Amino acid sequence: MRVVFMGTPSFAVPSLKALAAAYDVALVVTRPDAVRSRGKKLEPSPVKVAALELGLPVLETSRMTPEVQDELRAQQADVFCVAAFGCILPTDVLTMAPAGCVNVHASLLPRWRGAAPIQRSILAGDDATGVSIMRIGEGVDTGDYCAQASCSVAGKTADELTAELASLGGELLVRTLPAIVDGTATWQVQDEALVTHAAKIAKAEMLLDPAASVRDNMLRVLASSDAAPARCIIGGKPVRVLAAQVAPDMSAAGSAAFEVRGKRLYLACSDGVFEVTELKPDGKRAMEAAAWAAGLRERMGTWERLA
Repeated sequence: MRVVFMGTPSFAVPSLKALAAAYDVALVVTRPDAVRSRGKKLEPSPVKVAALELGLPVLETSRMTPEVQDELRAQQADVFCVAAFGCILPTDVLTMAPAGCVNVHASLLPRWRGAAPIQRSILAGDDATGVSIMRIGEGVDTGDYCAQASCSVAGKTADELTAELASLGGELLVRTLPAIVDGTATWQVQDEALVTHAAKIAKAEMLLDPAASVRDNMLRVLASSDAAPARCIIGGKPVRVLAAQVAPDMSAAGSAAFEVRGKRLYLACSDGVFEVTELKPDGKRAMEAAAWAAGLRERMGTWERLA
């Protein structure tokens, strides 16, 4: 089987590696080198790095120009496979390969169509999420799907859940592809009555708030990312909370209070208390909360939502 693969971030790498181990990947298409971290240097996409390590040809593009489409057509692939490519595909590309264009989507469609399905599943407190192998259509994640696989959500960070779903998606794609190509796959139309939308995460959504519940604040910590971190002000100092855990059976010193007990840092919320275990003060490195709290003059005070 001859495949063209399109993808960009680390989520797409397991799919690429699984395809390369099982089939003939004729071409890997990814977005161009870009500034991807806090430095100012251009960096290749994770998919480009993986493709070069596998010895696969790479085409970098952010648009499906006529020249790019000519290159895709020249590969004479049986199917195009996509995983978080980050570029809108025109109809000519979607119909170019005999078996069409299929996508690895990180949710159990029709739940969480859109840009941020993994973080949305965490913020919503979903018990389970998963991956769907779907046809790419004209709308955003509206296509039929032919296979799904699920996993639990509870207690996992966005990074942990992304890695698990990426691996699950690669395995499912490779297993499903033969049926897609030979036409025996069974396609399921999405039930529009069950659709939920996974809009891009806004930074304000992730701000920790003493007026919110412990559960809501904990979910924000789990779902946080570099682009939308879980932040707050503790004792007048802005910090990003990297890890936390529920502190059961603890009385709060008062709503919107923080307290250092021994080497532990506790934040009181509307309905209880949670413990911060790792944080990153603005302008400094990440550290254990105990080390940061040791530098506080006061053992008790207030914490607040960033304005």
